[in-house]
Amino acid sequence: MAASMDVGLKRELEAKVHAGERLTREDGIALYESDDLAWLGGLAHEVRTRKNGDVVHFNVNRHLNMTNVCTASCAYCSFQRKPGEKDAYTMRIEEAVRLAKAMENDNLTELHIVNGLHPNLPWRYYPRSLSELKKALPNVSLKAFTATEIHHFETISGLSASEILDELIDAGLESLTGGGAEIFDWEIRQHIVDHRTHWEDWSRIHRLAHEKGLKTPSTMLYGHIEEPRHRVDHVLRLRELQDETGGFQVFIPLRYQHDFVDMQDGKVRNKLQARTTMATGAEALKTFAVSRLLFDNVPHVKCFWVMHGLQTTQLALQHGADDMDGSVVEYKITHDADNYGTPNKLTREDLLELIRDAGFRPVERNTRYEAIREYPGPDPDRRESPQPMRV
Repeated sequence: MAASMDVGLKRELEAKVHAGERLTREDGIALYESDDLAWLGGLAHEVRTRKNGDVVHFNVNRHLNMTNVCTASCAYCSFQRKPGEKDAYTMRIEEAVRLAKAMENDNLTELHIVNGLHPNLPWRYYPRSLSELKKALPNVSLKAFTATEIHHFETISGLSASEILDELIDAGLESLTGGGAEIFDWEIRQHIVDHRTHWEDWSRIHRLAHEKGLKTPSTMLYGHIEEPRHRVDHVLRLRELQDETGGFQVFIPLRYQHDFVDMQDGKVRNKLQARTTMATGAEALKTFAVSRLLFDNVPHVKCFWVMHGLQTTQLALQHGADDMDGSVVEYKITHDADNYGTPNKLTREDLLELIRDAGFRPVERNTRYEAIREYPGPDPDRRESPQPMRV
């Protein structure tokens, strides 16, 4: 339970942050135990400002899930379906290309592709789908597949992850996605994950991707049955791998969602739901702040607005986050679960307004975090115009 922090420890942690000194596991656990969210937010905001100034990044992206058929039945997942279920689907490659092509007119820069672990699709389906998508959308970056999917491809192809990544890169892959991480600590993982990709293989695959020149995101699914010490452990594993490879561009805390939509058809696929409550906004902000403070060697922290709602996302920008993700349009993995009011789509103009309304200067980026276009920040002549929190 959160409590007041000893004043001496508070000053000691402040001094470490001000000096840019690396925080320890014990420091991370102590930060989670603090009930002073304004203080935590201020420290995290100092670090995000040191790294990213008054900028909030976003991109214009779309999500494409080519199949929801999955051999796994992870306890938290509402997206997966088994072969033969009424709403199970698998797209033909031509259909995926047609859908992607229909998105082209929105000045799209990134296509984000994640799928279920389909038991019957052949390995060739995946590089061929990337190749055809790249041919149809040559100026769009393909950010595709979790480490869990790459591990699955090893099984169905007989190839090594290195050979698989080479083929996918040749077909147009620019980045893996960060999924499949959940919580790495086995104490928790054994209860929430029903696939065989754990820390050893997840880290092996991202290490290989970094060796091949790919930059990748990292994620953490929080707010279910884990405790703060498991979140700290998760971030520190990623931090150690980042020390080794330097290949992570961004860390993305993902808020665990309850399953409301599936309850309408009488099925609750989320097996954790009966014994969990979703993280509050305050818990979300604390998670962003502590993550920003601990993960000192990753340049960016992203708040995926679809999973947090727009107001919490704007507040997260004052608690360590510097990226709002993108326009999205349809994110089936969460919208098959949450139903708590986030829109399906934000336009570029919506994102610009939300970022300015939070007091920051918007910068549109590509998948590699290169600036595509910089926009003016909040209007200083507006009396009520918000300004970034002063450090």
